[in-house]
Amino acid sequence: MERNAICRLFERLDRQPRVRFPQLRSSLDAPKDHHGVYIIRNPRARVEHVGQTLRGRDRLFQRLRNHLRGQSSYIQKHHSGDRNILRRGYTYQYLAVDDDRRRALLEHYATAWHCPIHLGLGLPSGSNQ
Repeated sequence: MERNAICRLFERLDRQPRVRFPQLRSSLDAPKDHHGVYIIRNPRARVEHVGQTLRGRDRLFQRLRNHLRGQSSYIQKHHSGDRNILRRGYTYQYLAVDDDRRRALLEHYATAWHCPIHLGLGLPSGSNQ
C-alpha cells in the first residue's frame, strides 16, 4: 500500500505547474515552510535533475535558490558553474512532502521514472561522476 501512496504522490508532482526560474531581481516562487521534492527541466522540457530538501531554514525555497545561485553540484558539475543557466528557460516543479520517508521514496521514484541527465550522488566536488 505504501507503493501506491508514493505512486499517487509522483502523479501529483508530475502534474504540478512548470514554473520558470525568475530573471535577475525577481523572486522565486516556492514555499519556505515545507520540505519537498522538485524536478528541474531544461528549455526542451527534458528532466535534468530531481532532488529533495533535507535541511535548511527556508526548505524548498532555499534549495531551489541554491541551484539558481550556482550553489549545487548539479550546476557546478553539469553546467560548469554557470550561475545564469537556469534563468534561460529552465522550469521547475515541486511538491511539498514533510514526511522524511515519503519524501525520500518520492525522490527515488521520480528519479527512476524520469532518468534525469544529472544524478546528485553526494560525492565531494573533486570526484568524477
